[in-house]
Amino acid sequence: MTSEIRLAFAHPSERSEATADDAPLDRISVRDHTVEVEIGAFQAERGVTQRICFNIVVEVRPLTGPIDDDVDRILSYDKVTEAIAVELSDERLNLLETLAERVAERILLEPQAMRAFVRIEKLDRGPGALGVEIVRARRDHAPRLAEDGPAPQPQLIYLGNRAIASPHLTAWIDQLEAGGKPLIFCVGASDTPAPQIAHKMAQRRIDLLAIEQNAWVLASKDDRCVVVNTRTELDWAMKNGQTCVWAPSKIVLDAVDGPSAQPRDALALAVWFAATFEAEEMIVIGSDLPQQASIPLRSVPADAATL
Repeated sequence: MTSEIRLAFAHPSERSEATADDAPLDRISVRDHTVEVEIGAFQAERGVTQRICFNIVVEVRPLTGPIDDDVDRILSYDKVTEAIAVELSDERLNLLETLAERVAERILLEPQAMRAFVRIEKLDRGPGALGVEIVRARRDHAPRLAEDGPAPQPQLIYLGNRAIASPHLTAWIDQLEAGGKPLIFCVGASDTPAPQIAHKMAQRRIDLLAIEQNAWVLASKDDRCVVVNTRTELDWAMKNGQTCVWAPSKIVLDAVDGPSAQPRDALALAVWFAATFEAEEMIVIGSDLPQQASIPLRSVPADAATL
């Protein structure tokens, strides 16, 4: 038991050595790689950054033949630190467990990597370090990134309130589905005013929830429309032909490089969201177009029978 406790708090390299099988493997390690990010599930952790520390060991298949001092033949340390940077930049996360899992998966995409030990600790949440450690192996853990591949290119549509109430709604969805692209609908708040308060962050959440209420109104109009609020759900839906209605709160609040548009300007927020997909265009039905937008917009009147 004493040995097990010691290994639990030892550097991952010692755990790697203690749990190795008979097949010889090399190891590379990154020690005490500390970055400052916004992460955490508690409200007190939102809007502030904290230090998190990574200790990572990767067991790699030994090279056959001479290395020849060629960096392209080995698994570089840069691949490990790049895995950390990419996953931190992808979206704001609540859990260290999620971050550890994603970093391990990305490392295991490298052909030389056989097993990854990932320890992540928060340094600023208490008098000591609070963290998690996971072990993932190639033989029993298929990386999601290799299997899934890129999500298909969606068609983004913004519906104003007149469009949501239009008798042509079902026909529009029929026409759009015939185009063969996954559909993602975006909406604004309903015409019923949301509560107005002086607290800026609280008002932002109220305005986002007002949009989500209207998303459920749209979903009630046609059973093909399913409200989704995470990028994972969206990716799955697009690959499986499901028509989505975007509920923005989680994606907006968790975005590392969030939108400058406020939820009250729902069309501008939807344009930001469409730009994250590098959308070729967004169809705007029953709403005035802004003077400028980062992607092409196509306007359709709310009384149009066809798109």
